[in-house]
Amino acid sequence: MSKHLKLRLRHNRARARSQRSTRRREGSGGWFGLPVAPGGRGAFTAGRREFALFAAVYLLYDAARWAWAGHLSLARVHAHRVIALERSLHIAVEGSVQRALDSGVPSFVLSNVYLAAQAVVLPAALIWLYRRSPGVYRQLRGTVVITWLIATPVFALYPVAPPRLAGVGIRDMVSHQAVVTLTGRSTLFYNPYAAVPSLHVGLAFAIGVAAAAALRRPWTRAVALLWGPLVTLAVVATGNHYFFDAATGLLVAAVAFATTRAVGRSQVTFDIAKRAVAFRTSEAPVRTAQPLAPAAAAAAGHSAGINADRPLSAPAAARPHQHTIAVRRLVPDGAAGGCRP
Repeated sequence: MSKHLKLRLRHNRARARSQRSTRRREGSGGWFGLPVAPGGRGAFTAGRREFALFAAVYLLYDAARWAWAGHLSLARVHAHRVIALERSLHIAVEGSVQRALDSGVPSFVLSNVYLAAQAVVLPAALIWLYRRSPGVYRQLRGTVVITWLIATPVFALYPVAPPRLAGVGIRDMVSHQAVVTLTGRSTLFYNPYAAVPSLHVGLAFAIGVAAAAALRRPWTRAVALLWGPLVTLAVVATGNHYFFDAATGLLVAAVAFATTRAVGRSQVTFDIAKRAVAFRTSEAPVRTAQPLAPAAAAAAGHSAGINADRPLSAPAAARPHQHTIAVRRLVPDGAAGGCRP
């Protein structure tokens, strides 16, 4: 690679970083490159488009998760396999955690944290980041969507009953402490056998990391990073997930985040390469035909069978470079006039 091209690539990378910084300040975070205006009617229209697209993706995910809910008998078999694995690793302590926190204020707070994690905090975090830090918003949005795409087939192929439905002595804390119950008609709106992986835990850690990246003060970042551990404690104490579920949820969210980052970097690299090629093409030197001496012009006309009194044909006149090359080959260097017989 030439030194000139290396300098141009370095310049294009610096310009791309500057443009990304400008977009973060002014606002840019639409789907598939659609801009997000910083204010006014354009921002309102872009916001509605963003909300409609995300809502459509969520409804598709929720419908697919509900359609392949599975059956309780098979889900309990898979749940007992998870419990056996945890016992072999000496981490089957879900019952002890619930008994330690199943009283008064702790149970009430943790039950409502479980309900709010997906229904309130996730959309609120996306809306807040959409306006505060569009770059971080795009990362979180991509992580959420890819997490849903990974988890949906897992829910369909390997349904797992949560501890509260596995028949292992763990009760349903949320239905006794919160306003919303997790049994009866409420199961029409979610899949009760989608314990593995725990998207509550995976997305809670993703929200905490995204919020910490958008905040500036150290103490606010520390508070944001505590959201993931708090949700993990809530889902285990309320009898809705195993620790194995929490680990798999973190793994799925990490894979989704890495995929989002890789897609973003490949797009930036492609844009830089495309700009470099366009710049090199635009700066390519343009060769012009040199004026010919009368004798050389006459020689060219004679060798090509063209009458000097008659103008060149359209194709011939449109190719001055070819005539120049032809004449230079016919007329030797230092010839004073005429051409060789």
